[in-house]
Amino acid sequence: MSVLRALRQVTASSSRAIARPVARAPLRLATVQLAPRASMTAARAFSVSARRLSEGSTDVVLSQKLAEELKYEKEAAVDATEPEFLKTFKEQGIWTVHDVLGNDEVTLTRKFGNETVRLMFSIADIQSAEEDPEYEQEEGEGAEDQPLHSYPVRASFSVTKANAKGSINIDTMCQEGAFIIDNMSYYPDAQLGTELTAEADWKRRGLYIGPQFDTLDVAVQEEIEKWVQERGINENLAMFIPEYSEYKEQKEYVRWLENVKNFVEA
Repeated sequence: MSVLRALRQVTASSSRAIARPVARAPLRLATVQLAPRASMTAARAFSVSARRLSEGSTDVVLSQKLAEELKYEKEAAVDATEPEFLKTFKEQGIWTVHDVLGNDEVTLTRKFGNETVRLMFSIADIQSAEEDPEYEQEEGEGAEDQPLHSYPVRASFSVTKANAKGSINIDTMCQEGAFIIDNMSYYPDAQLGTELTAEADWKRRGLYIGPQFDTLDVAVQEEIEKWVQERGINENLAMFIPEYSEYKEQKEYVRWLENVKNFVEA
């Protein structure tokens, strides 16, 4: 969800809270005189609209609201083409982006010698962060020095080798242009360490995954961080992930609006 959308929702909620309708006494039916022809026309028009948009009486209003939101989001989009930051990232030729339309997870892969490095992150973290005031950008003095994207995005890496068994898996938090390592684990079976199935996830839960990273000797921590950075898990990538998360979340939201609207109107 974009920052503009979040602000607009807050404004709309405040307006609804202030502009509540004043309670009025119910009209007496005996005092309301409607022309028979006008009454029949209104009833017939409503009946046609209700039948056209399924059978629900709320379908027309919901469709209108979805259309308004969809129009706003499309107008707010600066450019429908691929953004410049994504073009620049692809031109570097280091990572390949695997983004399936409709999925909330994104995968990046690259080769490093005889190793295959895979990164996974989810745009769901963006929505959680936007609802948490702790990660809102502060205004006032010094605000211009803050990173553009300060909310955290969890990212998981796996490293496998063509000539060796097993895999190294690294759980990190990507925030403010850096990766903070939470854990580094080793799986003797590379398939078990990289497979994205419920069965594999269940099997991994029963294995020892290693100590918390910050409990390791400081010298060991530093060498692991150097090993990770050498494989392209660096500041440049840490800046790309939150930016791409926003970009994808916006695309998925617009697509969701279109799908729901089309379903309601069918």
